[in-house]
Amino acid sequence: MSGFKVISLTDRAADRLKAIMADADRPIAGLRVGVRNGGCAGMAYTMEYAEGRNAGEDMVEVNGVTVFIDPKAVLFLLGTEMDFKTDKLSSQFVFNNPNQTSACGCGESIAITPATPDRLAAAGMSA
Repeated sequence: MSGFKVISLTDRAADRLKAIMADADRPIAGLRVGVRNGGCAGMAYTMEYAEGRNAGEDMVEVNGVTVFIDPKAVLFLLGTEMDFKTDKLSSQFVFNNPNQTSACGCGESIAITPATPDRLAAAGMSA
């Protein structure tokens, strides 16, 4: 990849991830983020503890937090900002993804179009 990060984290997301990983029951190298097929809109984000970096994964380090990007998800996640939001009834990680074209009403499932060179250029990024 070039000089830009596949995904960025807000300070709130980084702080929450640090707290979660500090409470893990085993040593954690970082968080692995990806996408999977499923749900009524077609895809869903995945997050899991990572004990290390797998071959082919992009890695982003932000404020002391390491995020590994599943290679199959890179084109779906380019330009995404991960945030952590709390309101009266919930606390959750939120993905602000410029490649997302729609979402299910339940909020668990999304439709994402892979990034293309034209869309990257329009967003001020280059492949």
